[in-house]
Amino acid sequence: MLSIAVCDDDILDGCNIIKTVKMIMEARRTPCLIRQFSSGQELLAASESFDIIFLDVLMQELNGLQTAEYLRKQGECSILIFITSSRDYVFDAYDVEAFHYLLKPVNDKKLKRVLEQALGKIEPQAKDFIMISRERQKLKIVLDDVWYFEGRGRQIDIHRKEGMISYYEQISELEEQLKDKSFFRCHKSYLVNLKYVESYNRQEAVLENGERIMIAKRRYEDFCKAILEFMRKNGGIL
Repeated sequence: MLSIAVCDDDILDGCNIIKTVKMIMEARRTPCLIRQFSSGQELLAASESFDIIFLDVLMQELNGLQTAEYLRKQGECSILIFITSSRDYVFDAYDVEAFHYLLKPVNDKKLKRVLEQALGKIEPQAKDFIMISRERQKLKIVLDDVWYFEGRGRQIDIHRKEGMISYYEQISELEEQLKDKSFFRCHKSYLVNLKYVESYNRQEAVLENGERIMIAKRRYEDFCKAILEFMRKNGGIL
């Protein structure tokens, strides 16, 4: 899970940045933890490391540039995004390998663009996938694009965003391949992507695309445990 820090001695400014960052991350379904700091000293005293740090330049006692210098000396490789009301420190920011420099009041569209660019640098480029054999060819299936797998005898239908395709394999074999991924076999015929479950009851799970997947009675308790564990790992609020 991504970890983000916002350090600004103006509490209101910091809260506004956090509010906007949360909206952006929720819209793109990217789990993250965000911590707020009101001084450079407080940030440096934090026990954890951060993927992205929004850092005000003009702070009392220890300013943002000095804080960044200490972070770099400690070996911190976070992406630094400076936020300030002054343009005077733009070139100084390069000395601490700042990623970007935002002027207050921060424009939401500008913040979104810069945050998306930063996320592009730190998010893994490779996504989980499986290779299937279909029509004498090997085909790569990105798991993040799959709503669910449906087993019909020896055939498996892959229900994905780009449309359904089928290939030959036992669903039990596929279940073994997907161990430790975000899929759960909620019924003898279905392996559902927990990421796309919007609601559920004892009989069925409703996906974000509106489709309903049956949940076997004997699998319901394990399904509940699986989806709660998935939420814990991916930033869901329980």
